[in-house]
Amino acid sequence: MTTKALTFPRLFPRPKADTGIWSWIGTVDHKRIGTLYGITAFIWFIVGGLEALLIRAQLASAESTLIGPEAFNQLFTMHGTTMVFLVIMPLSAAFFNWLIPLQIGARDVAFPRLNALSFWIFLFGSLIINASFLTGNAPNGGWFGYAPNSGATFNPGLGMTYWVVGLNILGVASIAAGLNFIVTILNMRAPGMGMFKIPIFTWMTLITSVLIVLAMPILAVAGIQLQTDRVYGTHFFNSLGGGDPVMWQHIFWLFGHPEVYILILPAMGIVSEVLPTFARKPLFGYPFVVLAGAAIAFMGWFVWSHHMFTVGLGPAVNTAFAVSTMLIAVPTGVKIFNWLGTLWGGNIRLNTPMLFSISFIAMFTIGGLSGVMHASPPTDSQQQDTYFVVAHFHYVLVGGALLGIFSGIYFWWPKFTGYFLNEKLGIANWALMMIGFNFTFAPMHWLGMDGMPRRIYTYAENMGWEGSNLAASIGGLILGLGILVFIINVFYSRMKKVMAGNDPWDGRTLEWATTSPPPVHDFDEIPQVKYRDDFWFQKYPETISEYYHDEHDQAVPSGAQIDGDDAEANAELPVVTGSADDHGDEHGHGGIHLPDMSYYPFILAFGLAIFGVAFVTDGLVLFAGAPFFIWGLLGWSMEPVND
Repeated sequence: MTTKALTFPRLFPRPKADTGIWSWIGTVDHKRIGTLYGITAFIWFIVGGLEALLIRAQLASAESTLIGPEAFNQLFTMHGTTMVFLVIMPLSAAFFNWLIPLQIGARDVAFPRLNALSFWIFLFGSLIINASFLTGNAPNGGWFGYAPNSGATFNPGLGMTYWVVGLNILGVASIAAGLNFIVTILNMRAPGMGMFKIPIFTWMTLITSVLIVLAMPILAVAGIQLQTDRVYGTHFFNSLGGGDPVMWQHIFWLFGHPEVYILILPAMGIVSEVLPTFARKPLFGYPFVVLAGAAIAFMGWFVWSHHMFTVGLGPAVNTAFAVSTMLIAVPTGVKIFNWLGTLWGGNIRLNTPMLFSISFIAMFTIGGLSGVMHASPPTDSQQQDTYFVVAHFHYVLVGGALLGIFSGIYFWWPKFTGYFLNEKLGIANWALMMIGFNFTFAPMHWLGMDGMPRRIYTYAENMGWEGSNLAASIGGLILGLGILVFIINVFYSRMKKVMAGNDPWDGRTLEWATTSPPPVHDFDEIPQVKYRDDFWFQKYPETISEYYHDEHDQAVPSGAQIDGDDAEANAELPVVTGSADDHGDEHGHGGIHLPDMSYYPFILAFGLAIFGVAFVTDGLVLFAGAPFFIWGLLGWSMEPVND
């Protein structure tokens, strides 16, 4: 007796558009979703950069009246929020989406529709935060939203309500994406690919995703509490009502310091892929780089109160967090020495991706050293809320995360598009960014040591800060010019289209084993993996014996990569095929099944966004969002299970 699967009628016709805007709205292809993340994040990057240039224009001279104090507060709040939540995180997500299935030899992520949902929620959440500009009442309480300044009593406008509602929506997107990549990496690796054979970027994605899933709910708790304080008059952070404003700092930084590693670990993963490729040798100390990344993620939960050395926690607490902050520098140093070990003795090619990666090491080291200074409570007390802190975190996040991301853009652009970015324009892009970056943020170190507070919109002429601020503002313009050169490079290279081929850099990992750009199904045949850097050893089998030996002098992967039953299984790996020469299906993917396109993630995200708008405007708006939310939820659940 056979049973027939239950089927339900669709609430919306299955999308069939292969091109045009509807094909993008209905897409569940991880590569297209990565492109959507990348383009959206880069647009917000331009917005955040313009906000930064306006800030620097105001501070270029003493007692400037170019921008008033309220507008200045809105600009620096939105600049920080944009760069952290709308630029660095989604740019990393763009790489996650594009690369993870390719690097692990999979055809898609574990949950394609959930993947699409995460992007659309991110898009609508980012629009809600920035819609506040249209009302003339943008968030003005800092990207950290410290209570009680962010509460309704001291900040009665709608700006901070937009901010907290938008962040709560963005948190849903991040958690959905994080869960998706954890399941994908743990369950969808190619046959034979053990955990210690996956690329470092995949490892950093896994660790980052775990941090996202654990950290974002903490921000959600704080955000919901602040939202109810502002909208419904509760007193979580109102001391007059029995609340505690300092508790906001504890909750926010309990999220905020793991967030720092959510921002930097993907860039570390990118650099760990670029350096071996352009040094033409394996990554030095692969297991130590993996364990150092895991150690950073674990220890990142025990350092949050070093942001609060000046709030009066007491000597015992300050000492504990000083020690933990010093210790977290150790795994970071391990990574730096492993990167240097990779370069040592390598056949180095200084292409644009390599220049950005080497610059990442230098700038991130400077930022890390200034960060270790803040592990000392007496030193931190002097530097707290000065421009020294601004210099520190920009050396980490711009000199670190952003340079790493640009390295990845130049490195994987041929894989994404099939053609190179122009090398001369790329070097000009790198040079201008490096000059502008250091001109902008290096002077802030001595401005901070001379006592210039952060978050001030002007300063007196007799303070002696004008020259350094003018240099920083000129540096900001040079940095902006570097970004403009990158944009020109994108359009120029698209016009010229110097074709790159499938493996232009002589890569080491599986994404280079498929076409450029990859087909919708990624691989005609699922790869069979025997070694770490398996694609490299397929191309150069004579080099296997240089790196892997057992006691019988037979080439095998080192360490615990193959042992016991796994070694037997890997002796004869099954071939999983699905070539385009097979009989084919309605999608033209040969015998390969891929999920259908779906509009339901977009509809569901749109309904959720309207729910968010209701908290900013009027509760009755909930009824406008309910049909979309219910339609998206029911329609998604009724789609055929084999899609």
